[in-house]
Amino acid sequence: MPASGPADCAVVTRRRFLERSAAAAGALALPAIVPSSALAREGAAAPSERVGLGCIGLGIQGMGNMRTFQGNREVRVVAVCDVHENQRNQGKNAVDQFYSNKDCAAYGDFRELMARKDVDAVQITAPDHWHPLMILEAVRQGKHMYCEKPIGWSAHAGQVVRKAVKEGKVVFQFGTQQRSGGNFRRACELVRNGKIGQLKTILVGVPGSWTCPKQPTEPVPKELDYEMWLGPAPMAPYCFERCRPYTAGKGWSIWYCISDYCMGMIGNWGVHHLDIAQWGNNTELSGPVEVEGTGTFPKDMLTDCATHWQVENRYANGVTLVHMDDATARKHPLQQEGHGHGVFWLGTEGWVHVDRSRMDAKDKTLLKAKPGPNDVQLFRSDNHHGNFIDAVKGRTQPAAPIDVAVSTDLVCNLQEIAIRLRRKLRWDPAGEKLIGDDEASRMLDRPMRGPWTL
Repeated sequence: MPASGPADCAVVTRRRFLERSAAAAGALALPAIVPSSALAREGAAAPSERVGLGCIGLGIQGMGNMRTFQGNREVRVVAVCDVHENQRNQGKNAVDQFYSNKDCAAYGDFRELMARKDVDAVQITAPDHWHPLMILEAVRQGKHMYCEKPIGWSAHAGQVVRKAVKEGKVVFQFGTQQRSGGNFRRACELVRNGKIGQLKTILVGVPGSWTCPKQPTEPVPKELDYEMWLGPAPMAPYCFERCRPYTAGKGWSIWYCISDYCMGMIGNWGVHHLDIAQWGNNTELSGPVEVEGTGTFPKDMLTDCATHWQVENRYANGVTLVHMDDATARKHPLQQEGHGHGVFWLGTEGWVHVDRSRMDAKDKTLLKAKPGPNDVQLFRSDNHHGNFIDAVKGRTQPAAPIDVAVSTDLVCNLQEIAIRLRRKLRWDPAGEKLIGDDEASRMLDRPMRGPWTL
């Protein structure tokens, strides 16, 4: 399929895409960083050196990421995509205003955006159930990608996209931006270097999922391609709250707490702090060997994801990680007063806590301690989006690569399965399979609504 030129500002519909050539599924190739549409700006990189970026999903998170990338002089946003026409137009207008022109292309179908020759990398900020398919399409088109968390659809989907990303030799950055936060890295280094003695327990607290009553069926608005929004998810009657974008003034979207599109905050928020917890435990690529817990699920509502939970994850090194919603975490008997949300490591000689607002420790001198010459020093990135562009340019590795992304996603999936079944799961980290539980094993995968398939 011939790529649209940078001056093609028309919105491309799904119907138009399907009528075009199917050459979008062409051979894999590493993209050349030569965005032909890049216009010189004072102090910016030469046009031939800029990364042409396409942004998919334009809610608060998508627009925020896009603006951050626009602030990088080595990046040129050339196209945007959203199934909501209003969001799509908002994104295009923001890009055009930033570059003082009308060059940004706008699409309703991500596949057409990814087929553009001047798109070297994509930002994937669509709802969670779309992440695996968009990752696979990016690989097929040879695009590097910054993908919001979680991979989301199922444990099996994570395994499939990991294989594809590695074979496609494209750069993948997971949206677990805490990996590029100094306090998070330093807290993990303190734990890894034995500054709190032998690690025994990790407490993780994240916001619980919210609820929404069932809604009456409504007509699908003309500005929304509802069939494309649902994609691989089961067909469901349209209501505004089901697929309301996450936009300013309206709060978080309800779809985050509907299991057809997201596993709820146990995964969507949990993946952030579980990633850091496992990093400090030196198990970010291995995971637990046993998982069990309980959860509270809403009944007879539009939402169906756990609002409260407590899950114990036991690791081969003897450490127990307890993942909870914030309200439950604050009440845990081992919790330090004043904490709850965040990651709390408890060792034989002290404790360390970190969240997005602060780092704390029983021994306050640790908060300013510098790693010694023989201490473990973890990979340092101080700018998650900048690190991604540096990796695309070949200057470094991504701070949150595909292996770490899938490993953390697997933990979230195991926990969600455990609280739904209300029984202990035994996990083989090396073989990435459940032991002796056929029912739970089947829940590691889930069917996609045709014609979508992994």
